[in-house]
Amino acid sequence: MPQSELTARRRESGAADVGGRVFNFSPGPAVLPLEVLREAQEHLLSLPGVGISVLEISHRSPAFDRILADTLSGLKSLLAVPDTHDILFVQGGASLQFSMVPMNLLRGRKEPADFVVSGTWGGLALKEARREGPVHVAWDGESNKYDRLPSDEELKLSEASSFVHITSNETIQGVQWRREPAVGDRPLVCDCSSDFLSRPIDVSRYGLIYACAQKNAGIAGVTAVIIRKDLLSRSGDTLPTMLDYRTHAKNESRANTPPVFAVYILGLVCRWLSGTIGGLSRMEEINREKASLLYDVIDRSAGFYSGHARPEFRSAMNVTFRLPDENLEKRFVAEAAKRKLVDLKGHRSVGGIRASIYNAMPREGVEALRDFMLEFQRAGG
Repeated sequence: MPQSELTARRRESGAADVGGRVFNFSPGPAVLPLEVLREAQEHLLSLPGVGISVLEISHRSPAFDRILADTLSGLKSLLAVPDTHDILFVQGGASLQFSMVPMNLLRGRKEPADFVVSGTWGGLALKEARREGPVHVAWDGESNKYDRLPSDEELKLSEASSFVHITSNETIQGVQWRREPAVGDRPLVCDCSSDFLSRPIDVSRYGLIYACAQKNAGIAGVTAVIIRKDLLSRSGDTLPTMLDYRTHAKNESRANTPPVFAVYILGLVCRWLSGTIGGLSRMEEINREKASLLYDVIDRSAGFYSGHARPEFRSAMNVTFRLPDENLEKRFVAEAAKRKLVDLKGHRSVGGIRASIYNAMPREGVEALRDFMLEFQRAGG
């Protein structure tokens, strides 16, 4: 597509050259909705009726009371969180949750934690859990280079499990669960970081969900933990205070100074999802439509582009693929950047190309990448 036509379409969509913005395909921190950025910009100097910046308000102030309440309400409404579950806001990202989950749910228990290892992040969660108690690998996709997910029949679950851990979307390999695995009455724990708020999920089926915000839900600094209340009693008294889920539940996520600005942005994103988008079902439709634009190019490229994940397990969040050789991949990334299509290089551990097309990536950005892929193939690289 000619650059002039692309620029015109960006202006029509509201995604136009705002301060020289590009289409950001970064896996995280990721693109934010322009609507959210604009509102945050307006409040950066002074919150309405408060007179100070949102960056300056106290976490004990009435202003933050309202922000926290609105954010919790927005999350609860979007995900239909039942009263059986608490929503906590903690820090440290998903990487800290790799430790906090087994500290609180596994430490001191005889029943092992079952892990379904579907990619890099699931493997890292397993590594940390080994430090806290017995673990069992119910399935590991390493032999297939993590290009698929298991069927229920392939899962080798323990007879009694402290919990079963899955990663809903593997950002590096580009595979995504489209359903919950059948785990019986075992608590299902999910690292939902990279597809959180991208689609509806049945929270009642989970014992614990955790997700860092900087993919679909906001900026780095806050991690949402949605935990079934009865599981809070598993936390032992020997845990460090701030690594105990009960501490955060009792203090309504304000045992220490929370990441005020990150919680505020999460609240704005929730409002954008419910108001502008129309809810998570509509967000899922939009995300699937965007992803299909790229996967269609891959499937019709006669092998010039080769997707990593098997079609039935492809992620709607992270489209991963290879070109015939690494030199072509380097040229692809460099030439894409000239078109203002940035951060397309695959993870250093696997190489290739990765297009992260989270909630806030506009369709126009995906269309621009699709058109570039077609042109690049026609030119033979």
